Amino acid sequence: MAEHDYETTDVVICGCGPTGAMLSAYLGRLSVRHIVLEKEDGITTDPRGIALDEDGIRLLQGIGIYEHVYRDIGTCMQKFKFIGGTEKTLDTMPFLEMDYGTTEGGTGHIGFICHKQPTLEKHLRDIMSSSEYCQLRSNCTVSEISEDNNYTYSRYQDVNGTTHTIKSRFFIGADGKTGFTRKNYLEPLGIHMEQAHQSFYDETWVALNWTITLPTPTTHPDFPLWELGFTPQQVYDLFFPTNFRFICNPNRPAVCGRFGLPEDRLCRFEFVVRSDEDGDEMASPAKIKEVVFPYFSHTGSRYGLSRDVRFPEDCIHVLRSRPFRFAARSCNEWFHGRVVLCGDAAHVFPPFGGQGIASGFRDAVSLSWRLALLIRQPLPSPTYTPKTNHQQILQSWSRERKQQLTRSLSATIANGAFVTEHNPLKILLRDWSLYILSFLPTYRRDMRLGHRKKGMIRYEFADGMPFVPGLGGGVCVPQVYVSGWKGGRGGDEGVLFSDDVVFGRGKRGLFQVLVYIRDLNELPSAREVVSTIEQTSNGELPATEATYIIETTTTTPSPETEDTMSPVYRLATTEEFAGSPLCRGRPEPRHYNPYYLGEILGGGGVRYVIVRPDRFVYASCDSQRDLEGVVGGLVEYLRGEPLNW
Repeated sequence: MAEHDYETTDVVICGCGPTGAMLSAYLGRLSVRHIVLEKEDGITTDPRGIALDEDGIRLLQGIGIYEHVYRDIGTCMQKFKFIGGTEKTLDTMPFLEMDYGTTEGGTGHIGFICHKQPTLEKHLRDIMSSSEYCQLRSNCTVSEISEDNNYTYSRYQDVNGTTHTIKSRFFIGADGKTGFTRKNYLEPLGIHMEQAHQSFYDETWVALNWTITLPTPTTHPDFPLWELGFTPQQVYDLFFPTNFRFICNPNRPAVCGRFGLPEDRLCRFEFVVRSDEDGDEMASPAKIKEVVFPYFSHTGSRYGLSRDVRFPEDCIHVLRSRPFRFAARSCNEWFHGRVVLCGDAAHVFPPFGGQGIASGFRDAVSLSWRLALLIRQPLPSPTYTPKTNHQQILQSWSRERKQQLTRSLSATIANGAFVTEHNPLKILLRDWSLYILSFLPTYRRDMRLGHRKKGMIRYEFADGMPFVPGLGGGVCVPQVYVSGWKGGRGGDEGVLFSDDVVFGRGKRGLFQVLVYIRDLNELPSAREVVSTIEQTSNGELPATEATYIIETTTTTPSPETEDTMSPVYRLATTEEFAGSPLCRGRPEPRHYNPYYLGEILGGGGVRYVIVRPDRFVYASCDSQRDLEGVVGGLVEYLRGEPLNW
């Protein structure tokens, strides 16, 4: 095909599930032209993923849809309760509880929400459609991918069967674990899924989604609890309790809990398929009635009745009943040349930690700014030869992501070890050891925190990673609540998330400067340093885009109010956040530490922090000399020079 017959763009994304949509949303914010090819006609109505952790919430906030998170996407998951024994009941006293309704993970958000994936995807696509840089094409099936040193070439068929071709700088496969990108293009080149964790896990589970209708005295006059004064809502709460249950039944492990908004009355139940059973048969109505329904039957003695009480079966409506193969796997490589894998196309998780969608989000956001950087750099030519190339930048991306993936998998596998343990002796030792350790305050806190006890992720440095290891680089920046100084710019904005200040709309710098100040008297000199740095960076770090946060919750007036200066913010208190619109629909911030940002950044006095778009520190220092050296290296990196620390 002749060169002029190709449609051209910067990036093609294959797949518009959560990962592909999130990548598109961030590419749009970074002004990168891209086309998204999706084989389906519209958003799936099947709620597949139901859990999203605080990183995922934070990244949704980053594209401007935080107001929808608790309004119509989901609600707080509260506690993860691990219950043992062989009785089919949800009321067993848990041997372990993790409280994800607290705000102590460092993001300013609760630990988990249980969401409706179709609604989540709708809001992601709304962001895509509002961007002038995005074209979403549905009913389009990719049939061919090729590449050379500078471009990728993709062929696809639209709904009418017409063939189209696109030439792009990069092609991103976000089309899932069975998608075309890996299965048809990359696997023949040696890229394949392999075991991703030393504790191998590969099992078939049945995943059930239900919507529940409330029984009433009119619809079910013979239901015995009406005579005891129970209301329809109370009956629902009794049989479908809040909090998520990990059912550690050695005979058949399972997971159960609500998802979506409370008024949606949606329920997820998953259970393992034994090796001698057929997954499709176990997903049949007869087997569901045999395996699952006993969990929704209570003994009559619980209510002083002579017969058992079962939730009316005709009030349980099946939305999904399908077997799935759950595994902990990751591709040996996440890219080849200019073709990159993201999300489930690159890695898959078992269902014990709610990390599938969140990990895809992390992939997308950390990849988006690197693609923006590479698109900014000219292609090799006789007059321009960059000393670094896209392979090195993508390699650093995959190395970082694999580190965080290992951490997420470790937490997921640890949860899975509780759920799937069969050995009676190990179960006895587990339960008693956790019981004894629960009397120790430190360990009790660790149990409450769950996977958050390790704190903010900090990357271990390897060649080419874009951060300065000796100057605090590679750590995820905590998010705190802030408020503008009275009388100054930002003073009337109320309580804000610090990310929304640092990465506010209208800022053109790829990286941003955050200045964290312990003493207000140091503000004027800090402003002078940042002005000097703007010149050193050749405009890459505009002084007017710098963010200043003072380590105090005191609401004294700002000493500077000139509109030409960047606004100054102080830390907001728990009480201020609880009373703000940001707290509507979510729990108040228990165990929130407003000083966590300063603790992670370290040092005293002024900290000058260069922050990457994926919320990781490039470098953090306390002197103008160190800052100038860091900025010099950053400018070279943005121009295509290799990092060399």
